Amino acid sequence: MVILIPGGHSLQYAHCLFLCGFLHIYRLESSFQGGILLNIFAVFRNCCGSDQLDFPPGKGWLQNIRGVNRPLRAACADAGMGAFFVRDTSNIAWLTAFDGVFDDEDAHALLVTPSDAVLHTDSRYSEAARAAAAREGAVAVDDARVAHAKFVAETFAARHADRPSVEAEAIALGIEDSMSLAGFRALEAAFAEVPERPKLRETSDFIVNLRAVKDVQEIARMKAAQAVTDAAFAHIVGYMRPGMTEREVQIELEDFMRRHGAEGLAFPSIVAAGANGASPHAIPGQTVLEAGQCVVLDFGARAHGYCSDMTRTVFLGQPSQKMRDAYAAIRSANEQVEAVLKPGVTGKAMHELAERALADAGFAGKMGHSLGHGVGIDIHEQPALSPRNEQPLVPGNVVTVEPGIYLPGEFGMRLEDFGVITPDGFEVFTRSTHDPVIL
Repeated sequence: MVILIPGGHSLQYAHCLFLCGFLHIYRLESSFQGGILLNIFAVFRNCCGSDQLDFPPGKGWLQNIRGVNRPLRAACADAGMGAFFVRDTSNIAWLTAFDGVFDDEDAHALLVTPSDAVLHTDSRYSEAARAAAAREGAVAVDDARVAHAKFVAETFAARHADRPSVEAEAIALGIEDSMSLAGFRALEAAFAEVPERPKLRETSDFIVNLRAVKDVQEIARMKAAQAVTDAAFAHIVGYMRPGMTEREVQIELEDFMRRHGAEGLAFPSIVAAGANGASPHAIPGQTVLEAGQCVVLDFGARAHGYCSDMTRTVFLGQPSQKMRDAYAAIRSANEQVEAVLKPGVTGKAMHELAERALADAGFAGKMGHSLGHGVGIDIHEQPALSPRNEQPLVPGNVVTVEPGIYLPGEFGMRLEDFGVITPDGFEVFTRSTHDPVIL
């Protein structure tokens, strides 16, 4: 396969192709797979000719010392908090805008004050963090070999040593609701050992809610991750066949994403054949794919620090009428919701719309889960398209739309896209077809 890069944007197109790993895609022989690849190139054409896929070293929330994370500082000021102590690694990654530093280890703490921010980490991460900090210029890095609680207490006390203790004690230090009880007690004990101590202010989804509105760079990163995911779907439908096990398909799917641009997985991929598909989060095992089944494929790539998420249901041979009816129902539910998603609608209203579409087709009560969720650095973020979310959606919210039907002992199916709420509606990142895929 020869990849042609149109003139006028050669360097930009080449950069996009390199980022997503598509220089190694070859032998996409079927018209179905080729169609998906053309759709992926359309993503590049639309994005790479502009600055939208110009990935800076960081994601952009802590850009400079004068405006260090304006959203967080503004929110702290509105809530009467003079500083914030962050332990959640995803929140830290978002706040620092450091690329290539953090993994799944709970090894970091971040103190954000009105004038600066300092990351406390250890020697395993300090070199990479300092390199990232040098690029960003807004976060100090300290790898002192003390507990996080002791570090933040001593740092706070040092910053307020020239002030009366009563003044320091009037400062509210925000903490995340995700902090463990042990961590909270350690923080209380550490502040008991220093002369200047703040009031510890518990918060609820404080930073998580700020993360719910994505900027242009975050959106570009998720589009790139989804391009990898769409390519993986094109590959896997040409690979899978009856006689393989769910686990074999899962391994091939995940290996393809890693070899073609993914730095990791958004989550462990779901491959669920036949009756296993009726379990929405089925774990792939040794179940053999058989002719006449439908297979649920739910998977996502992690690229440039951000996740993608999609689900498609593939038919191994001609589906039964009941399967056709069920698929038509989830497709209708998906497309009805995506047609009306826009600022001002609620997650509850969108969930209820999908439920009505399924009920109208004769599948009332067969979904069981919420319609969708936010996506970003984590695979599950705010906001949710659920019956519990009555907050209006706003531009910049990135959400999934994933109606499903699950019939225990028979089959299950799901159709999932994700995209961003725009001022005018909903921009879908997923390029793979909604048409039934019959192998």
